[in-house]
Amino acid sequence: MNYFFHQYKFFFFSLLLAVNFLLAGCSFIGEKNPELKSQDLGVNVPFFPVKQVWSAKIGAVDKMPLAVRVNGAMVTVASADGVIAAIDVRTGKDIWRAMLKEPLNAGVGSDGQFAAVVSSANDLVVFEAGHEKWRQRLTAQVFTSPLVAGRRVFVLTAEYGIMAFDAKDGRHLWAQQKTGGNLALRQSSVFIAVGNTLVTGISGRLIGLDPDTGTVRWDVPFSVPRGTNDVERLVDLVGNPSRLGDSFCVRSFQTAVGCVDISRGVVSWIQKANGFDGVDGDDTLLYGSESNGAVLAWRRTDGTLVWMTDRLRHRRLTAPLLLGRSVVFGDDGGEVHFLSREDGSPLNRLTTDSSGVSVSPVVAADTLVVVSRAGYVYGFRPD
Repeated sequence: MNYFFHQYKFFFFSLLLAVNFLLAGCSFIGEKNPELKSQDLGVNVPFFPVKQVWSAKIGAVDKMPLAVRVNGAMVTVASADGVIAAIDVRTGKDIWRAMLKEPLNAGVGSDGQFAAVVSSANDLVVFEAGHEKWRQRLTAQVFTSPLVAGRRVFVLTAEYGIMAFDAKDGRHLWAQQKTGGNLALRQSSVFIAVGNTLVTGISGRLIGLDPDTGTVRWDVPFSVPRGTNDVERLVDLVGNPSRLGDSFCVRSFQTAVGCVDISRGVVSWIQKANGFDGVDGDDTLLYGSESNGAVLAWRRTDGTLVWMTDRLRHRRLTAPLLLGRSVVFGDDGGEVHFLSREDGSPLNRLTTDSSGVSVSPVVAADTLVVVSRAGYVYGFRPD
């Protein structure tokens, strides 16, 4: 009897720890285990030269999900302590910078004119040219960066509420409340504009909404919750999807990766996958990484595994970025890896700082922009 009692206590305690970790944040997922050593990458042999051309500082971003927004030659970034900055990637200089003076839970969304963040007090705050324009108190926490599009600001809450506001004056336009699991990731979900449709992830479903009214246009079950407890049943869709025409590819948290035909509202294919960050792809392949650092490429049309490399195993990788003939990942050691899109072989490696790369790199005006957890923003260009 004592044996079964202790076994039950161990299971309950483990479940409680898992729930607390998920509610507190996802930064622990995929972090290095000191007993699992990364492979020595050896001497870097760059197949094409790239050099750092500028750097900037915004403040640490390791305690919040950050999205880097690209609008022409401008990137907009935000730090956990409330700094919001629009940076000209041609020079690395600020176009504008604002200080909210309160921590952020999610940031940043921008269309180039308006920028939106959500504070730890659940305030949606919108800036224009570096000046606070308006704010609205939300009824739930937000971990997905707001979306600014069509002169509106859209918000997805951790309780699966979706709201739309007028970007100019903050007027509330509409709201939808969806149902999902009992737990939500402290991590960005799918939340983007596709043509004239607002596409979002609600638990394991991909949903298309009319941005003018919030009416559901289509609803595709992507990943079905399974398991005996809320942790095992967590199948939230995570940010950084890949869209090409009607092919919309996405990852379900540590469960699956696959593609949906959004013109017909059906799943094209789905494969088991144990990753926790988004994907990127072209018309031939879809790329992503597993939680152990393995990098995979699937055929976009049917999900067949084309290649896999474990060269970056036991490194916490960002979502990928396609850049020329490379697929680019940042890691938790501050390295930026360029792998061949054809077979995953190494093409180049760049170094930032030891705090690690916090979010998938982006490209703006021929400049590769990388943000570290310590809040350094780096600009790289071909040499």
